[in-house]
Amino acid sequence: MTADLDYLESQSIYILREAYNRIDKLALLWSIGKDSNVLLWLCRKAFFGRVPFPVVQLDTTMELQEVYDFRDRIAGEWDLDLRVEQCPPEADMDQTLPPLTRAAARKTEGLKNLLRTGKYQGIMVGIRRDEQATRAKERVFSPRSLEGDWDVKDQPAEFWDHYKTRFDEGTHVRIHPLLHWTELDIWRYSKREGIPIVPLYFAKDGKRYRSLGEKNITFPVDSTAGTIDEIIAELVVTRIPERAGRAMDNEAEDSFERLRSSGYM
Repeated sequence: MTADLDYLESQSIYILREAYNRIDKLALLWSIGKDSNVLLWLCRKAFFGRVPFPVVQLDTTMELQEVYDFRDRIAGEWDLDLRVEQCPPEADMDQTLPPLTRAAARKTEGLKNLLRTGKYQGIMVGIRRDEQATRAKERVFSPRSLEGDWDVKDQPAEFWDHYKTRFDEGTHVRIHPLLHWTELDIWRYSKREGIPIVPLYFAKDGKRYRSLGEKNITFPVDSTAGTIDEIIAELVVTRIPERAGRAMDNEAEDSFERLRSSGYM
């Protein structure tokens, strides 16, 4: 297993360095969840103990308090260039979306505002293919419009770790260094490296969060796993999907695809 984690680590570090070398202006989205924490850790390894670009949280003011506490502590300890982008209110969202999906769409619009004001050519995001079916269609270097619109049919081929990193002017690029990881990989690597973890991931009163999101649309699942070892053991046998606590995923069949096509992470 160590060799597998070493391979994943080296592949992600290669992607991070390739993006930093090829993309003019970068930022990293930080949800403060387990995946983006691993991504931050890998950035510090790739760039000799520092993260050489801004780290952005898209804030709806609806995160759980433990998330904000963790954000502030780690940003200080790791000397991050933290930027907090406040997301527009739900009333400004597309009213044809189902209610819970409208709440999630706030981050899409927050990201669009970030792209307009920050003029970032590349945004690094800690998503994984195994997390959700739509994300399985992604590329490591994914071209988008400046508004973040994603055309799943117009994505470059990526074979043998060869990535297209030069794009036409006016193209925005999402970079996904963790795309080839799994949920188990994230936890095994977090244990091996001693990466800090938001306490919400550990069971309390028979429940824990498997995926962190806004408190109005994300809920804990039944679990007694109170340590990383217990989480790993649980994931080996569970049939419950990772996003079971994400209420919007069950709201309408095409909700997530609509969000992602319009710029959602």
